[in-house]
Amino acid sequence: MAHPGATAEVERGLRHAAPDALGVLLRRGERFADAEDAVQDAVQDAVEVALGSWPSGGVPDRPVGWLVRAAQRRLIDQYHRDTARRRREALVASWASIPSEPVVAEDGSLALLFLCCHASLVPSAAIPLTLRAVCGLSTREIARALLVPETTLAQRISRAKASIGRSGEPFRRPPPDLLDHRLPAVMQVIYLIFTEGHAATSGPGLDRPELAEESIRLARLLHGRLPDQPEVAGLLALLLLTDARRPARLSVTGALVPLDRQDRGSWNRPMIVEGLRLLTAALDHHGMGGYQLEAAIAAVHDQAPSYAATDWGRIRALYDQLVRHRDTPLVRLNRTVAVAHADGPGAARAELDGLGERLGGYHRYHATVGYLHDLAGDPAAARRAYRTAAGLATNEPERRYLLGRSGA
Repeated sequence: MAHPGATAEVERGLRHAAPDALGVLLRRGERFADAEDAVQDAVQDAVEVALGSWPSGGVPDRPVGWLVRAAQRRLIDQYHRDTARRRREALVASWASIPSEPVVAEDGSLALLFLCCHASLVPSAAIPLTLRAVCGLSTREIARALLVPETTLAQRISRAKASIGRSGEPFRRPPPDLLDHRLPAVMQVIYLIFTEGHAATSGPGLDRPELAEESIRLARLLHGRLPDQPEVAGLLALLLLTDARRPARLSVTGALVPLDRQDRGSWNRPMIVEGLRLLTAALDHHGMGGYQLEAAIAAVHDQAPSYAATDWGRIRALYDQLVRHRDTPLVRLNRTVAVAHADGPGAARAELDGLGERLGGYHRYHATVGYLHDLAGDPAAARRAYRTAAGLATNEPERRYLLGRSGA
């Protein structure tokens, strides 16, 4: 049986190769829906086959070619059942002249990302389609992460692929008009992929590092394509400054470690330096967008020598600006912690009470209530809030942490 580390390497290699393999098929004129299904099936089969031969020598230099050939075999099988003989024969004949190891464009993932953020797709359809086509996740994995029934998610993905197919849009480097119109959606998708990677919605693990790493890779591609866009730089900075704390978020026993108890010496300093450099360059432009403001908040945390020495007044002021850009319940929920430290827990509770109706079913709302009760010196009320939060949490390390804070 393969070592878990080798298995992870194989799966990571296949996930990174899948978008480029899909790009090869799309450039050859394949329909998006057919090609995406074929690549996904090939990835699933390849994981099982590869584990028998790859772990000893590592992932081959060009796994894309292998995935392309496996997907081609699936497409050929499909077209053998197709009544359109001329189309099938022309397709198979065109493949005969194609080299076995294709040359892959470097920005295949970026082109796919813009294609998946098609104007006709709402985020609830674009996000799972991106997770499948660009990140290589299975429908089951995505459904579990998004807390959506697998059949429902499969229908969303199927409709999304059909919508892209009807649009007739070719697979290509994003032209300027697509960059302008779809950039907000693309950044939102990257941000949401990172959010799921940083704090998994459900499951036995606190996070999903492979998703966090993939979102950072996509943000780097986007920044490379648009180096003068301050919000793109802000997004990449935010991801780096946040992910830099990942090594300290779990104890050796797998228990969640909150920010106020983390060993800051184990944070990833090179990532912090890079994030600060990107943020500083982005702030040279006039005005600050939402991602820049979130990155600036993360930077204040990362630069503080300790939790107690954090400049909470600065964080509260940044959240005040962020609310003007993105006035959502979650932004206001996060802001209450800064208000509590800057102005006292009483001021924060007054603002938090107004969020209960909209966030009452969200475990982090009740965890924040518990934290504010702790700050106010009311441990009994804090334990009750933590117990409620634990009952709502679907991420196992978070649930265990909240149960511990509740005294259960």
